[in-house]
Parts: sequence; C-alpha cells; structure tokens
Amino acid sequence: MFISTGKCEGLGECVKACPTKAIRMIDGKAFSCITCGACMEACPNKAIRRNRYGGYFVDRAKCNACGICERTCPVNSIKIEDGVVWGICARCGLCVESCPLGARVDAFDLIEDRQLQFLESLNLAVRPPVKRRPVKHEASRVNVVTDTDRCTLCRRCQYYCPTGAIMVETDTEGVCTECRVCQDVCPVGAIKDLEIDPEKCTLCLKCLRECPSRAIYLDDFAVKIRKSPEGAAGSIVSCLNCGLCAEMCERGALRMVDGKLRHDPTLCRDCEDEPCLDVCPVGTLRMVDGELRGYCVSCGRCVQACDVSEARSFRTVKWDGSVSEDCISCGICAEICPEDAITLRRGSIEVDTDHCILCEKCGIHCPADAIPRTTMRKRRIKEGFTLIDPGLCIGCGLCMELCPEDAISRDDDGRMIVDDDKCIYCGACSNICPARAVIFEREFDERKVS
Repeated sequence: MFISTGKCEGLGECVKACPTKAIRMIDGKAFSCITCGACMEACPNKAIRRNRYGGYFVDRAKCNACGICERTCPVNSIKIEDGVVWGICARCGLCVESCPLGARVDAFDLIEDRQLQFLESLNLAVRPPVKRRPVKHEASRVNVVTDTDRCTLCRRCQYYCPTGAIMVETDTEGVCTECRVCQDVCPVGAIKDLEIDPEKCTLCLKCLRECPSRAIYLDDFAVKIRKSPEGAAGSIVSCLNCGLCAEMCERGALRMVDGKLRHDPTLCRDCEDEPCLDVCPVGTLRMVDGELRGYCVSCGRCVQACDVSEARSFRTVKWDGSVSEDCISCGICAEICPEDAITLRRGSIEVDTDHCILCEKCGIHCPADAIPRTTMRKRRIKEGFTLIDPGLCIGCGLCMELCPEDAISRDDDGRMIVDDDKCIYCGACSNICPARAVIFEREFDERKVS
C-alpha cells in the first residue's frame, strides 16, 4: 500500500491524481486503500482480482455493484457511484509522483513491526497478502558463457559440443570461418594454416563432410576451401544450464545434479506436447531423429576447443534483480516468468531472487531491453491488437499516462482510443487498467537468433 508520511500538508494533489479515487482527506491528511485484499475475498462474483503490481482491480463485466466490497472494506475506502466501484488501489504509483512534498511513499518499502501490528489490529477477515520483497543476495547459476566481443563465430565450439547445446548462425554460409576443424580431422595432416597440400591429400573427403560451414568443395580432383576476406557476422546461442527443462520433464529423464544437467535416454519417452522443449528459454533443446539434443552437460569441451579467441568460459552469472531506466512497466517479464519470481512496479520490477533460476526468459522477451541477459537470443513482439471497451472504461486515463509510446489518447467525446500505428502491444495498459477495460492480445516471433 501507499501511505502519507508526516510531511503531508493536505494539498490534495495525490487525491486528484488517483485514477481509482482510492485516496481521501481525513483531518487534513491523505488516507487511502491499504490493499489488504478483503474486498477480493468477499466479492461473490469474483469481480475483484489482484494485478501484477500487487494492487487490485474491478472487472466491471462481472461486477453487479452488490455493495459487499463496500461493506467489507475495513477502512471505508470503497464507494459505489452510478454502479461503478471506486476506492480500490491499483498500486499505479501516480500518487507518489504527484506529491510535491514527497509525502507519499510505498509502504512495502518501509514495513516495520508497527505497520504489521496496525494491519492485524484491524481484525481483517483475510490477512494482508504477503508482498514479495527483493532479498539482499543475488540469484546465480554457473554455465558456459560466450564473450561476444571475442567470438569469431567460427563454429568450432558447436562442432565439438557432444550434446548439440550450441547454435551458431552466420551470414556467410559456405565460406570458411577459420574454425580449423578440417585440420583436426584430416587423417594424413594435409591441411595446415587452412592451406591444403595436394601432395599429401588423399581425397578421402573427410574434411569436406565435417566442415561446419560447408566451405570445402571438390574441383577437378582437388580439395579447395572457399574463403572470404571479411569476418562472419551473426549470433551464437547456447544452453543456459538454468534447469527449467528438468523441472518440466514429465518422465524424470532430465535432472539437475550438483548444478549440472544430466539426461537418461532410457527414461525418455514420447511426451505429449514435449513440455521440456517448449520451456527452453533459448530454444537449443530439441529432438533430432528421436534423440534429445541441446542441453549442456558442463563438460567444458567447447572451452577447450575455443583455444584461439578464448571466447568460451565457465562463469558464475549473477543478478540482483535490478533493471535499467528503460523499463516501461509492460509486465511481460512478470507474465512469462516460469517461477513467478517477478512483481511489477511502476517503472521497475521486484525480483524474488530466492525463486529466480536465471533462465533469462524475462530479458529475452523484454521489449525495452531493460533486463540484463547473457544470451544473444531475443524474441520480439510480432503482432497483436489493443482495444479499449467503452462499456467498461471508467475514463481514468491511467493507460494514457503509462503508455510508453503515447499510443493512447482521448477522443472528442472523452473516450480512450488506441493509435494502432504507434502501439507496440507491450501490454502496459492492460496490466494497469483498474477496470479491466483493455482487450489485448500479442504474439511473439518464432524462436530465432537475432
């Protein structure tokens, strides 16, 4: 909940800013909904639900204005006017921004024993929902990471990975990337410094078959290498060792053992919808000819193979839950987090690092690139639609205030409208709407390296 401190002088700016009329003045001080959840529990129509900000909203399509929430509210914040329920805090944070004296603060950041005792003293029918707070330590995992500044995209690591957990895509298919695999596999040592000695070459063609880039070809009984003066451009993506696939494995064929992925193919059976494949955040996990491929076993073979650029290395990846100022409060991260470890805040997020497994799905899907990630995998919003139902909209304008692209405005009749040319389908308006008036859908692109 948001509260007013002793700095409050009763100016009322927070009251004006609150889109749900959840703040009122009592004896010259601002007092508001305490987001206890009693109204939600009491609603017979299940019309009141909790949003991703930790606040509450009323689904007017289900609400029949029976008034039970109004009578249940322990602080008399809820009022019904013309069939519309007001007085429930959506935790949008506009009151904090509007207060010129800085008197409005987020009580979740200040909770002490006295606040808890106060809430308990209200004798609520329901205990206040526990707010997940970021803990002091960081989420961490150990895996093999690629230093993209050093990586030449030669595909050498991909070739030597025993489980196919590395995927390299380049714009130079059919051109030598200087991976030196041909030198490694030549049985007679005919290749040195990427030059072929015709006197030694026996035309066994093993180099041609094994070349990861398909850059070796045969020309009139002579093996040749197709070279390019420029380096390759593209992407490298590898298993994050997050263990999400093991969590979803229905047969127990995938397991995390001492922080490392292990697979027992004797336990692996055809699963309906293949849930382990679907949850892989980077898309390396796949079935190839009935065999599971794409999971890292932390053998370190790729690190050994990358002996020139030294771009592959074991690293302890950490995240304290912080995001950049580019966060647009779209809520995609909270929506797709498989561990339910993210709570949305206006302009930021709170991460329960005790539950976060660093699968990086939040960073992979973040449209503003506000969340750090180690993988080059990225998914973009491909298409969608956003509509505002005038029958449900209460005209508070909160969606317009929050929209990062200024895609929402009022028409001449005061109704909220969406500019399809500006909308990026991020979902920020849908998450914050206190009336659930936004009809919203989005679709991400396919799992492709970008």
